[in-house]
Amino acid sequence: MSIESIRNVIAKDMGEVDNVIQQKLHSQVALVRQVSEYIIHSGGKRLRPALVILAAGLFDYKGLHHHNLAAVVEFIHTATLLHDDVVDESELRRNQATANALFGNAASVLVGDFLYSRAFQMMVEVGNMRVMEVLADATNTIAEGEVLQLLNCRDPDVEEENYLQVIRFKTAKLFEAAARLGAILGGATPAEEEALAAYGMHLGTAFQLVDDLLDYSGNDQDTGKNLGDDLAEGKPTLPLIFAMRSGIPEQVDTVRHAIETGGKDGFEPILKIIQESGALDYAKQCAQNEANMAISAITAIRDSIYKQCLLELAEFAITRNY
Repeated sequence: MSIESIRNVIAKDMGEVDNVIQQKLHSQVALVRQVSEYIIHSGGKRLRPALVILAAGLFDYKGLHHHNLAAVVEFIHTATLLHDDVVDESELRRNQATANALFGNAASVLVGDFLYSRAFQMMVEVGNMRVMEVLADATNTIAEGEVLQLLNCRDPDVEEENYLQVIRFKTAKLFEAAARLGAILGGATPAEEEALAAYGMHLGTAFQLVDDLLDYSGNDQDTGKNLGDDLAEGKPTLPLIFAMRSGIPEQVDTVRHAIETGGKDGFEPILKIIQESGALDYAKQCAQNEANMAISAITAIRDSIYKQCLLELAEFAITRNY
């Protein structure tokens, strides 16, 4: 199966999710609608809402709440993007100008807040306390992850485990919640719910590891952002952490200085060190390990087209170039 095949399996459901998103973006405040619609419709992969749909299908869910919760997950994700781009002072995402670049920081932050609060209105409509607990915990953890990442910026002494903790909190937690929500709606057993949660956590970790890898090995047009952005923001991601761990003293000093100053002395020297150190291969292997653990987590779940899609999604996470 390809990513297109996966999308075909859930196309009808994702169409319903898009309808919910469109309806729930309505606001009497024109700027709220304008900013929200701009970022929601700017070409995202919709992986997190797809996880809700696939996990619900895995357990033969027949209701409609999965459409609502998939939209909730997308709103939460979009809110984090709006806030992240302000914090990171980003100007490009998905080959388009970021919302903050177009509408300003204040509008981006406040519309992000609108999307968070709208998401909580929508989850209440489902009327399931367990669902609300999962999403409330996930949202709180994501916020902690964003603060942890802020603390790590411009710090060349960040260890690999600290870096991975940021990924688990900031990125993987929403993947975990999405998969768990689908299982909850489908009436999964506690063991099955935990299996889907573990799948989501490892998938999200693999996904972010590849994102960080592509910042040093991708193509601007494919990734939709400027290569070297992570370095410019002083983010000590895994390729830099490994390069410092394995490089000669001169290389270590160069990388440390680049993290501390935001790579103001140029991207090419750092890229050369990363390539020579084997950091890209190491990061790719770490991503592969996470994908393997995601696959292992759902081994005991009965076979179906939805399970096949989840297995292929793990493969896509590490083979993609965007």
